Amino acid sequence: MRKISLFIAMSLDGYIADSKGSVDWLRGQGNDNENIDTYSEFVKNIDTILMGWNTYHQVVTELSPKEWIYNDFTTYVITHNEHTSSEKVQFVNINPVDLVKRLKEEKGKGIWICGGANLIQQLVIADFIDCYYITIVPTLLGSGIRLFGKAEHEIKLKLLNTQSYNGMTDLIFTRR
Repeated sequence: MRKISLFIAMSLDGYIADSKGSVDWLRGQGNDNENIDTYSEFVKNIDTILMGWNTYHQVVTELSPKEWIYNDFTTYVITHNEHTSSEKVQFVNINPVDLVKRLKEEKGKGIWICGGANLIQQLVIADFIDCYYITIVPTLLGSGIRLFGKAEHEIKLKLLNTQSYNGMTDLIFTRR
């Protein structure tokens, strides 16, 4: 079965976006020469991305408006609105848990849960995330969009790896 992974950054106080939905704060404490490319290593084992409409909209309007940066993957965008799909971007109006169940049974590499919070929280509640790749950014936002919502049950994790660079800390957990 395909592995489901969350790969995301959050502020030290647990937010993935500020109160305006912005991610301008997603950088370390200064020297970009210290950055480690954890993304390239992560995506070697991924061929499918799931994201919500807000995450998709932020990618195409703010983060990379000139080109679709995930061309090497099949992306499913969970949305209630009608949009025209392409070969690489599928807009689907389906329960994310049902979609993940279906995708897990198909052949392929791993599945990346890219964001946003609502999608992530539904999959956490269903205990569908196999591996959590979380980068802690040295910023306290005070408010915004929380990565994890109210838990319905406990999910025990095992720490697999940590690394720090440019003031940020990568944490990799798997389910116990």
